[in-house]
Order: sequence, then C-alpha cells, then structure tokens
Amino acid sequence: MFARRAGATTMVFTALALSGAAQAQTSPYVGQEKREIKALSAQEVDDLLNARGMALAKAAELNGYPGPLHSIELADKLGLSLDQLRAVKDLKMSEEALAKPLGAEIVAVERDLDQAFAKHVIDRERLRLLTGKLGELQGRLRAIHLAAHLNTIALFDARQIARYNELRGYAGSAATGEHNPPPSHNR
Repeated sequence: MFARRAGATTMVFTALALSGAAQAQTSPYVGQEKREIKALSAQEVDDLLNARGMALAKAAELNGYPGPLHSIELADKLGLSLDQLRAVKDLKMSEEALAKPLGAEIVAVERDLDQAFAKHVIDRERLRLLTGKLGELQGRLRAIHLAAHLNTIALFDARQIARYNELRGYAGSAATGEHNPPPSHNR
C-alpha cells in the first residue's frame, strides 16, 4: 500500500512540475506586443513603404528571372548596354511607383486590423473585410514585384541571364536555365 501511495504521489509531483515547466515557456512573440502594428516589424513597415521586394518575387528570382534592382547593381558584370541599363532603371522606377502606394495601403489596413483588435471592436464581418482587403492588396503587390522580373528578363540575352544567376549564387541550380530555360528573352 505504501508503494502504491508513493507512486501516486510521485506522479502528482511530476505532473505539477511538468505543468509548471509548460507555463514557464515564453512565446516567440514576446516583445512584439509593443509594436505599433503587432503583425509588422518596423523593418517590414519600412520595406512596404519603400517598395522593397521582401522576397515577394522569389518564384521568379530562383527560377532564372533576373530582377531589376540586382540587375542594376550588377550591370557592369552583366555587360549591360546603356540601353539595357536605362530600360532596367525605368522598370525599377515603374515598379516602385506602383508598389509604394500599395505598400502604404497594406500598412494602413494592417493598422486598422490591429486597432480593431486592440480596442475590442472587431467582429466577424469587419475581420472578413479587412483580411480580404489585405489578401487582395498583398496579391497585387506580389504581382508587381514578379512582373518586374518578367519584364527584366525580356531585356537580357541568354548569356546575361546565366551570368546573373551565377553572380547571385544560383549557378548549377534550376535557376541557371540549363534544364528549363525561361521562354521570353529578346536575343
């Protein structure tokens, strides 16, 4: 009987210890509750407001479609002509002109969503409207960044595309175009 009680007591203490350990674990979100917009870091807000890509064009970049920003940075090593460089710079300016207002709108809607929760005035309909708007805006923003890659590749020849991928560290991968070359380039 004593052994049975000792075993039960041990189990109770073990359960209590484990529950205490579980309660002591902290969330990976600790500190983020102090953000102005909880779902966005200060860097993400800045990226959205300044039309930075935020990895939204990875599908293009990692599949052999050069982007305008890195093409401008690598212009000499890619052997871009003055006409090509001018065209890529125009693409970049166009991308920014389209992306900045969308980024600002995303930040504003994220702020509205955050405030609705913070003030406890959110309901299912408002949630549906705000998240639907965010989804639509984020999709449009991603399309702008992806289209910039689509437009950039049309300016390059196959050698420049291969060199871009090599310089970006993608040599030997699917991005080099060896297995599945991008269909649209003008040379």
